[in-house]
Amino acid sequence: MEGLLLPRVNDHVPAATVVPPELVELAVPKVRRPKAYEEIAARLIEQIVKGQRSHGERLPSETVLADEFGVSRATIREALRALAARDLIRTAKGMGGGSYVQVPSIDHIADSLSTSLNMMSSAKTLTVEELLEARDLLEVPAARLAAIRRSETDVERLQHSLEDARIDVDAEAEVIRNTDFHGIVIEACGNQLLSIAAQPVFMVLRNGFMRTGIDSSFFDNIREHHHEIALAIERGDAVASGTLMQEHLDFLRPTYETLPTKAAGLTRRRSA
Repeated sequence: MEGLLLPRVNDHVPAATVVPPELVELAVPKVRRPKAYEEIAARLIEQIVKGQRSHGERLPSETVLADEFGVSRATIREALRALAARDLIRTAKGMGGGSYVQVPSIDHIADSLSTSLNMMSSAKTLTVEELLEARDLLEVPAARLAAIRRSETDVERLQHSLEDARIDVDAEAEVIRNTDFHGIVIEACGNQLLSIAAQPVFMVLRNGFMRTGIDSSFFDNIREHHHEIALAIERGDAVASGTLMQEHLDFLRPTYETLPTKAAGLTRRRSA
């Protein structure tokens, strides 16, 4: 066959190179084998996720679990400590003592994320712009969904939050009240993941906001914006709700961008 070169039988073929075992060991990345208690903890978590162990259910004793999984009581004890550290079980003492399955709530997950975001901001790895950008991406769609999905209870909660807004209160109370309004809008959209994602962002921005002086006219504008957003949601007008929320966040942005970032634990936009 033309154009195809085949090696001759007597062509020299180099002998296989022998690689020292120590070099082979260095070249192959090592995968850490999970410890026994980590494997048991993972299996218990899987059972909780699959509903095989329900919320509030009392787990068997360490001895029973050790027999079930074929490990020592010490291993079971460490596995339970790992689950407790992640708030997946709670331990009680006394007559009703033992370990009970605890499925994390939205507030608990949000609190954990808020702690992590606060640590990131304290470490100067989180910028004001990143938080504001995330807020735009979360709250504008949430306002649209809230107009479509809101219940009578959601409308009542929004109205109640506006009625609670009083003149001549301290700035800290105003900031907390305003954060609560945004939280109600997020909850009214009916998406738990949006609530989990939004609450930590609210908390970090709120902590920074409380460290700066804001005059009363600024809060007057916020109350007016909130009133318009609440009315749009009550009418079921998704387009207006999203537009008004975006305009409201655009109004807030310059104030957040002038926060005393050093005190708030935040940084400005990273240089390119």
